[in-house]
Amino acid sequence: MPRRTLVVDLLGFTGTRGGTETYVKELLPRVASRLEGTEVVTLTGEAGVEAVRDLAPGALHVVPGVGAGKASWAWGTVAQVPRAAARREADVLWCPANFGPVTGRTPTVVTVHDAIYHAVPGKGLARVTRTATAMLASLAARHATRVLTVSDAAARDIVTHLHVQPERITVVPNGSRPPATAAAPGGRERLGIPAGRRVVATIGNAMPHKNLASLVHAVGLLPADRRPAAVIVGSGVPEALAPLVATLGLHKDVILRDWVDAATLEDVFAVADVYACVSLLEGFGLPVLDAMHRGVAVLAHDIPVLREVGGDVAVFADARDPAAFGAALVTLLDDADRLAVLAARGPAHAEPYTWDKAADAVADVLATTLHEVS
Repeated sequence: MPRRTLVVDLLGFTGTRGGTETYVKELLPRVASRLEGTEVVTLTGEAGVEAVRDLAPGALHVVPGVGAGKASWAWGTVAQVPRAAARREADVLWCPANFGPVTGRTPTVVTVHDAIYHAVPGKGLARVTRTATAMLASLAARHATRVLTVSDAAARDIVTHLHVQPERITVVPNGSRPPATAAAPGGRERLGIPAGRRVVATIGNAMPHKNLASLVHAVGLLPADRRPAAVIVGSGVPEALAPLVATLGLHKDVILRDWVDAATLEDVFAVADVYACVSLLEGFGLPVLDAMHRGVAVLAHDIPVLREVGGDVAVFADARDPAAFGAALVTLLDDADRLAVLAARGPAHAEPYTWDKAADAVADVLATTLHEVS
């Protein structure tokens, strides 16, 4: 059998984009190792070379003119990737980050993690940007030979909003894994949390659908003597939330951190009594499983995808209502027995979700597509 070529589009990879990039980091090396007889060529933009170099399992090609901005990445994927794939005689192109070419003859597999740009149109300039993004995502998904996604809820949204036929979609849940080593002692001190203070933590970027301001409001509405310390971590978080924290006088109650390294992330999980997922929309909700793997109880916004991922090992409340969410948070924190049960059940619930299982399923889809064109 002649050697086949899989080209992987990582033009938008910078190492600082959260869940989508976790998906790539965990899956790409594993998938490549499962595709025997296949050469893997990775495409990156100029801003992503350092982040991708150690990740790429084979040849690495830099697409000129593609920087770190989303507009640059989208332009590169639409205009440059089809030509780059054709020049490298790609048998199949895999685009693992929501977007892909809207033209070209190379069979394409696109991973669409969610349909958030369709469901949250935004306002003003953001609305224009999101509308354009949603249009490109729809065109890319409909052009693709196959579409991968990460949950049944996301698959339903893709059918509804992107108008992709269900039979062209394969659901492969994300993986999760416990930390390689236990968190080092002293996490509270490193994060600036007084001893004895109860802690609620969350992780997310500053995009509107993450709804992080609602958690700040929820904490602020609680009586001072029952208020937990809230640790909120993620890209753009301090800039987005610091004015609100100051307005509400919560500088002693809310700790804001930007993008953090793996060790600091383990500190966050280690000090948390509860992990709060207040996101209004998710494709999967990976931090929910990550928290469970570490024995942290989860309080999540009540939406289908978080029910799907969290099951009966999470507690649910309406994060659109800060007062209701805050009340649910305090009720959970005050119930030591329930906290202990949820913490004990979490690791077993998260254990079946592995990146090796996900890699097997993704490799099967790519291998099938490669076989069809060989």
